[in-house]
Amino acid sequence: MSEVLKITNENFEQEVLKSEKPVLIDFWAEWCGPCQTFIPILHAYAEGTDAVKVGKINVDENRELAKQFRILSIPTVVLFKNGEAVKRHSGVMMEAELKEWAEE
Repeated sequence: MSEVLKITNENFEQEVLKSEKPVLIDFWAEWCGPCQTFIPILHAYAEGTDAVKVGKINVDENRELAKQFRILSIPTVVLFKNGEAVKRHSGVMMEAELKEWAEE
């Protein structure tokens, strides 16, 4: 059982790039309707898995990270393994779909 971590420019390297396990990052914003829909799904997934670390990056507060990973629409989830962004998905996913996508 894990919580959803708040990822920022300051802790990105430690929490994501140097993580021992894969990290699923949700790029989101307060004003984004689909992002608000996705929040409880993301939290439910995080609480139900130990396979993946889950975090959120607010694109308005962390523009450099959004730009670095070419986030053009939100919500976008990016899966990192060994410090590398290995895959991404834009738009809302249901919890089962998210689990399958993140853990396959």
